[in-house]
Amino acid sequence: MSNNTSGIGTEVLATWHQLVRERNSKGLEALLANDAVFHSPVVHTPQVGKAVTQQYLTAAFHVFFNPSFRYLRETVASDHAVLEFQVEMDGITVNGVDMITWNDVGQIVEFKVMLRPLKAINLIHQKMGAMLQAGRQQQ
Repeated sequence: MSNNTSGIGTEVLATWHQLVRERNSKGLEALLANDAVFHSPVVHTPQVGKAVTQQYLTAAFHVFFNPSFRYLRETVASDHAVLEFQVEMDGITVNGVDMITWNDVGQIVEFKVMLRPLKAINLIHQKMGAMLQAGRQQQ
């Protein structure tokens, strides 16, 4: 890794936080690498490619990012970060982790989400499924 990777990571995370704050899923187009991979907490196989990663993250923007969403802590390394979040949905406190990896040009190449507790996983599975299905019907 080059010495400027931490600068790249700072830019990637600043952009990510701005998109989250503004609930701007359109900004994902420039932030995601063409070979991006998304790991869902409720889908067994990795979702490979920019288009499907963007589809999942766009659905997540609608499902997760309500006014109660907040990041609790962030651990950053040279090419990845782990961001713990919490959000309240339908009376359930969802606690999770976003694991984000980026490349040398500042694009996300991997995005993995982990959730707890089981009640939250079931709720997210239902809500994300409905959002993804609605997105497919609009295409």
